[in-house]
Amino acid sequence: MLASVLAGLLLAGCTEGYAQPQAAGEHPAIAGGKTVAPRRPADVELPSGDSRQSDGVVAAGGADSVYNYGPSVMLDRGQTRMWWCSQYGGAGPPGDDVLYAQAPSFDGPFTGPDGGIPAAVFSGAPGQFDGMHTCDPSVLRVGSTYYLYYTGAAGDHALGNSIGLATSPDGIHWTRAAGGRPILGPSHDVHRENVYGAGQPSVVYLDGWFYLMFTDTTGRAAGANGAGQFLLRSRDPAFGAGVQALDVGGFVPVASTAAPRARSIVDGFSADLMWVGALAAFVVAHETDGGTTLTFWTADFTEHPYRPVLVPGPWREGPDLVRRPDGHAPLSPADPCDRVPFDLVRATTNGGANAPTDLRHFGLDLLGSQACANPGRTAATFDGVTAPSPERTMDLVRAGGRVRVDRRAVAVALAGEVLDKAPPALAALPLTTRLRSGAEAVQAPDRGFAFVLDGRRWPVPDPAAVGDNGSTARPVPPAQWDGYPPGPSLVG
Repeated sequence: MLASVLAGLLLAGCTEGYAQPQAAGEHPAIAGGKTVAPRRPADVELPSGDSRQSDGVVAAGGADSVYNYGPSVMLDRGQTRMWWCSQYGGAGPPGDDVLYAQAPSFDGPFTGPDGGIPAAVFSGAPGQFDGMHTCDPSVLRVGSTYYLYYTGAAGDHALGNSIGLATSPDGIHWTRAAGGRPILGPSHDVHRENVYGAGQPSVVYLDGWFYLMFTDTTGRAAGANGAGQFLLRSRDPAFGAGVQALDVGGFVPVASTAAPRARSIVDGFSADLMWVGALAAFVVAHETDGGTTLTFWTADFTEHPYRPVLVPGPWREGPDLVRRPDGHAPLSPADPCDRVPFDLVRATTNGGANAPTDLRHFGLDLLGSQACANPGRTAATFDGVTAPSPERTMDLVRAGGRVRVDRRAVAVALAGEVLDKAPPALAALPLTTRLRSGAEAVQAPDRGFAFVLDGRRWPVPDPAAVGDNGSTARPVPPAQWDGYPPGPSLVG
């Protein structure tokens, strides 16, 4: 088990404190495609309420699985989907497998796609870097493509795990990306007693960037026991080009994912990352004494806008935040303008194999977010959300305004979250354009796909939305593509 390398080190690596703010970077904060201004006071304490936890275990492997940990939980088109690390003897090579199950809510019960036991959907590839173990899934959906980031290891004592990537049209059937090679390995900045290497990824998609947070026990800024969380971002989901690393002064371009790890944002292992539009902040969930601590960062990771919050209860392995497909925080169904729900799933006991198991749900709400205090805050809060419009079409919130979409299926595919009724606050956002059925669409080599709306180019991540809209993407040369005035992506 990959977790065994870190056994006994988790408590030592997790403290009640959190990293101090760094000097402001060169990159502005991001929320809804706009700079966050003016900056709100730092270290604000928000009250909490509605503390909750499941009555018992919400998900577990069947067959001969003896451990269950490292989950990734997604609210996806009305369904709660979960991937996690376990092991089935008959699933492939001996070692960790990624299991999958689904449920009507994150309190379960979670079952396999056929209603039976959870299915093993991703296992090791003999002879490759992940020949024995595939573990610690972090799953996103961007457009119609699912991305699985995972820890891979060739054996029980591989002396350095690495992070791999696979893609899928449905979240169940996976194909390895990057030629089956790792997209990130240990930096080997420092050689420590903990030889775990790089792994435990957590990924968020925000404003066209893939943000990848991960453990690297060989990183320069890791603690003496290897604890630390590092952050890269790229517009390439495989991090093969245009990579930026979070340094002490902000994000800086680096030659590759092997660049030295100069800054850690949390002292711990097995953490999870999420963007919270209602707070215009990232949150890192990591284990500390007494439960899971939520540590908040501004979008440029220069300061802490809110004080840490503890979600109490037992734990034996890192938490997973319940997220939208893009890795953003879901809205509060009761009061999206004032409440922000934080729900998570974590292993709570060590089982018969002395390994983490018994996945349970915990959560609470933070109150007083004032997320609809002005149109800018409203735009950030509802970015990526779609809801019915007054014209019996759908409004998709993107980059500070509403895009009116004729076809519900297209709006749902582009959205990170779907509401049955539009909150009154959305009426304050301007209508920026309309995506009509059969609208003009273009594609260009090395550029991708886009709708042409009001003369501007509005990119989409893949051709599925074009076809679903009854449009046909017209091939154009790159020069013509670049000649259209750029609009924001229709997927955040």
